[in-house]
Amino acid sequence: QVQLVESGGGLVQPGGSLRLSCAASGISFDRYHMGWYRQAPGKQRELVARITAGGVINYGDFVKGRFTISRDNAKNTVHLQMNSLKPEDTAVYYCMGYWVSTYWGQGTQVTVSS
Repeated sequence: QVQLVESGGGLVQPGGSLRLSCAASGISFDRYHMGWYRQAPGKQRELVARITAGGVINYGDFVKGRFTISRDNAKNTVHLQMNSLKPEDTAVYYCMGYWVSTYWGQGTQVTVSS
């Protein structure tokens, strides 16, 4: 059974930081490209960051150097370090893994508010 389990979301003030983690099981993690997506109320799901099995990284245009994605193949985990958070970063953040198949986590809420 494949599982992607996100953690690390929560409430943070503008300018603050959060570190999201996604623990994967049931897949050959080192073969999977991993990504973080987000969806705000009334908006489409959008790419935040992705890292390929080979370590190539892409970010959404809105990231502008504030977020960093990383993966630990030994622990089957992908992280998203988010700094300088803004209210418009408020959304549910989803972990995704894709290779032969595509899998999604259940999401973790990130709320940026004073």
